[in-house]
Amino acid sequence: MASRTLSWLVAAVAAAFLMVYALPSAHADPVVGNATYFDALGAPYGGCGIPQAELDSQDFVALNVYNTPGDYNFYPRPVTDAAKIGAWNNGLNCGRFVKVSIGDYCTGVNDGAQNQAFCRNGSWVADAYNGATLTMIVADSCGDSNAWCRDDPNHLDLSKPSLNKFAAGLSDHWNNRHVSWEYVTAPAYSGDIKVGFLQGAQVYWPAIAVSHLANGIHGVEYYSGGAWQTAKMNSDMGQSYILGGTAPFQIRVRDVNGQLINNGRTYTFGLPSSCGTQCSQAYTATSYTTSDGGTSTTSPTTSSSPTPSASTTTPVPTGACSATNTVVGSWNGGFQSNVTVKAGSTAITSWTAQWTFTGGEVISQMWSASYTTSGNTVTAKNVSWNGALAAGASTTFGYTGSGTPAAVSVTCTTP
Repeated sequence: MASRTLSWLVAAVAAAFLMVYALPSAHADPVVGNATYFDALGAPYGGCGIPQAELDSQDFVALNVYNTPGDYNFYPRPVTDAAKIGAWNNGLNCGRFVKVSIGDYCTGVNDGAQNQAFCRNGSWVADAYNGATLTMIVADSCGDSNAWCRDDPNHLDLSKPSLNKFAAGLSDHWNNRHVSWEYVTAPAYSGDIKVGFLQGAQVYWPAIAVSHLANGIHGVEYYSGGAWQTAKMNSDMGQSYILGGTAPFQIRVRDVNGQLINNGRTYTFGLPSSCGTQCSQAYTATSYTTSDGGTSTTSPTTSSSPTPSASTTTPVPTGACSATNTVVGSWNGGFQSNVTVKAGSTAITSWTAQWTFTGGEVISQMWSASYTTSGNTVTAKNVSWNGALAAGASTTFGYTGSGTPAAVSVTCTTP
């Protein structure tokens, strides 16, 4: 039996990422490769930039970083030579699910020795475990200098605790196996993405991890300077990106097909106050609001971020729309609020939201709306892309301000 523990740990450092696509993003048909196993993800992260405790599934696999048969040298990551890129694809297959089927086992020696054939002095034999299947998530990378990780482009490294989930007793009948595998969409997917800040993250170096993905991740974009900008991947940790701009951050995500997820939904969030000026934990979950009025609250078991200081007004219908203001975070001398505008029983083409501060609050920044002030009264208007709302539909804009946050009543009008 052969086993190994991945010990290569990636540093959470920002690096320009060269998008090199050496392999297809999905297999047209299942492929067959040699399978090994490893004990657990490294600490604090697996190769995708997600701690093991935060994975969607504890059944996970590692993919090969390099495709260099007979060449066991190490090369810088991300790999820039397209001919040397393995199934890891510079992190671009992170967060995807694979359906794995158990195949024949080796009766000979299959130790991954360099420049040696697989299953020496033996043969591949079928047994009662053939055909057992399990769906697993891509969470780590195999960059070791052995034949498995270099000579076999379809090699999979499986989480050892998952072996007996294929079939009881499989871990005792291993001695390396062939496996057949293919990419699949996340099984029984529901909900929305999760966003967390990595260790060392701060306002000026906002390193995030994006997880709970329906179909992988091929990019994160952040809104800054009036336009969408492409975020840099954090080394080749395919689910971790370094944002630009300033808090609060507004992002959208592209899946493995390069399509914006959830019809281009945007996610707005800030650095959790529990981080202070810099996040000290391996992963600190954060809550967010979305452009279509959704919200995400972090789980108490995985999040060190505070519950938003809810200060939500009762919607006040005026004309054909209503608006609601919610304070979603506060700090010494400042706060962040989101305003949700909702169309009434008929569609609208534009909207104006207005409210009056009563405690001397002053807006510092606003996104997804333009605004003017007159004394303590703020008037916010839609921008080009979020003015038209179907009957009953909603959109959200946000702002940061100085002062002590207080509940404000927002009116909404249409032309």
